[in-house]
Amino acid sequence: MLLVEDDEKVGEFIRSSLEEAGFSVDLVGDGLVGLQRALTSEYDAAVVDIMLPGLDGLSLIEEARKNHVHTPMLILSAKRTVDERVRGLQAGGDDYLVKPFAFSELVARIQALLRRAQGQGEQTVFCLAGLTMDLVSRKVSRNGHDIELQTREFALLEYLMRNAGRVVSRTMIMKDVWGYSYFPETNVIEVAMCRLRDKVDKGYDETLIHTIRGVGYVMEERD
Repeated sequence: MLLVEDDEKVGEFIRSSLEEAGFSVDLVGDGLVGLQRALTSEYDAAVVDIMLPGLDGLSLIEEARKNHVHTPMLILSAKRTVDERVRGLQAGGDDYLVKPFAFSELVARIQALLRRAQGQGEQTVFCLAGLTMDLVSRKVSRNGHDIELQTREFALLEYLMRNAGRVVSRTMIMKDVWGYSYFPETNVIEVAMCRLRDKVDKGYDETLIHTIRGVGYVMEERD
């Protein structure tokens, strides 16, 4: 993957996080260098910031498209207006993510780009033991009963559902759901997890969210 980001700290954080998620990443901090890499190397995907030295991100993407580079490209920007997002997509970007962002969303969007490039559809519905989560309608239910979730609770449940059967640590959750590159002295994860469990598991014979003491959490069916 190609990552073009001129903020050294942000770039290093994104690169190291993507590498931990299993991606191989080339990081460059200049738009002209990024364009040269895009033209001369084959990448599965590219993440491009808009504000870059040498050549801005939109111009980079436009030039790459003119030269028949079909690499899926996700734009990063601090600009939030609809017009800015439209400009980015019209320039040839495949997706647009506004800073600051949750790392889990960045990974999910990259994976969606890769699936689309491979002709696969993006998974938008997750099901586990009667628990259903629809990312498009943002509806969650269990055994037909609707579950109302706050924004952070929804993001946390989505993360657990995407990683069903896999143990996720508190550090992973803090980074991927809350977007922190450090671990603050807080029990925010425990509080959020407790509230989520009350909504997802309370009143049901089968518990789906489990604590792995000293390690983290896992969402799975158990006999």
